[in-house]
Amino acid sequence: MTKEFYSNGKLLLTGEYVVLDGALSLAVPTIYGQNLRVTQTNSNSITWSSIDVANNTWFNATFNSDTFTVLNDKLNDEAWINTAKTLQQILKEAQLLNPNFLKNTKGLAVETKLDFNRDWGLGSSSTLINNIAKWANVDAFKLLENTMGGSGYDIACAQNNTPIFYQKINKIPTTTTINFNPLFVDNLYFIHLNKKQNSREAIAAYKKCSFNKDELVKNITEISKNIANTSSLSSFEALITKHEELLSTALKTKTVKDLLFKDFTGAIKSLGAWGGDFILATGNKTTPNYFKQKGYNTIFRYTDLIK
Repeated sequence: MTKEFYSNGKLLLTGEYVVLDGALSLAVPTIYGQNLRVTQTNSNSITWSSIDVANNTWFNATFNSDTFTVLNDKLNDEAWINTAKTLQQILKEAQLLNPNFLKNTKGLAVETKLDFNRDWGLGSSSTLINNIAKWANVDAFKLLENTMGGSGYDIACAQNNTPIFYQKINKIPTTTTINFNPLFVDNLYFIHLNKKQNSREAIAAYKKCSFNKDELVKNITEISKNIANTSSLSSFEALITKHEELLSTALKTKTVKDLLFKDFTGAIKSLGAWGGDFILATGNKTTPNYFKQKGYNTIFRYTDLIK
């Protein structure tokens, strides 16, 4: 018997960092995501394989099906150990949330398969957690909160096939599907900055910053609403530029445009943790060439990446 689960990847267009403090944020699910397949076996263990977009196995482990103890320790591989511990934690927490999950299991072969590059920051962790939550029949937001933490917007994207407004109201995740398909969609590009940003470290740094968070939440919420409703490219560019300025002041960090692309004629906005992963740029058919000349070759038109 085989079960399969699938979750969408994500990008946060507005509200990075401030979503943690209750700002209304605009997020979009990506065309790419992660699949999880579970097949029953008679092995008395859980054999786990994680496959990347190139069909290479980047992680594999065997767990005791009752205790989730790792049966094939790779003691000299720190990355492997960290991944195994994280997976262990997620499975144990899923069982705490649903005590019937994996009870009396003879054995399982579990395979995860990403259809995006692991370095892109599109949600390899959030898609995994959402898939395991589906499998365990538990609340994915609670599973995230009790394991890796974060705002939860990525879980909301994993579960929805349209753009969304996401907000934590009194710490409760609230998702509203919206119709975000601007007339200027052909002028929007996503460019990867050739490095993956550590979200946990970025969040920790943000929490140490001192500024008027209530005021920032209010301003970013207003920008998110206006971005979702604007039909003008120039208005969109002004809004994302203002968003960048507000976060730059709060984080005491230069915007990505000031740091890397001062001579770019369009508007640029960081997406998610600043300093890595994807940025959003406005432009025209010549825009990809600008970024390629600077060494950034992973470039998507909006409609080639977003559902």
